[in-house]
Amino acid sequence: MTEARAEQRRMRISDPQVMRALAHPARLSIMEHLSTLEGGATATECAELVGLSPSATSYHLRALARFGLVEQAPSRGDARERVWRTFSQSWMVDAGRDAGPEARAAEATLVEAHTARDAERTRDWLRRAGDEPPEWYAATLSNDTLLLVTAEELAELNERVMELLAPYRQRTRQADPPAGARTVAAHYKVVPLP
Repeated sequence: MTEARAEQRRMRISDPQVMRALAHPARLSIMEHLSTLEGGATATECAELVGLSPSATSYHLRALARFGLVEQAPSRGDARERVWRTFSQSWMVDAGRDAGPEARAAEATLVEAHTARDAERTRDWLRRAGDEPPEWYAATLSNDTLLLVTAEELAELNERVMELLAPYRQRTRQADPPAGARTVAAHYKVVPLP
């Protein structure tokens, strides 16, 4: 049983040490996985996801805890098991506009690690796309659109896209998913061009 927690706002990560700690592929996967779960997960459960041993995964969980990204959750009955959860279901990296070189470098490293992970997911999809059911093949979308917007319009667009995605977040639907539902990675980014 888990204790009830009020849903928290998006966590902003700006500390260069925290960004560097999170830039490890296993830690990114662990954070993503824990953010989808209401009650958290053990190192053994996370290990299956990241392809590491439970002890190696436990090491990564403790590192994430040292940087304030995860915490121990209440046990699910067996006092010997260690359950971990995120402090927030959503987080963003933002060194800040006036960040120094160390923070900018850490931010770039973390964003590059996340981007590499997203690119690998896309490559994986392309390798197996022909074996997917026709309805999933047809529903998949990769889109690249150039927009012409003001900063205010872009902020509004971002807010509206996040509102559209909110009802479909895995964490909120996991308890009672509709028949045929499966996890889908949605990567949304907008960056101003020169």
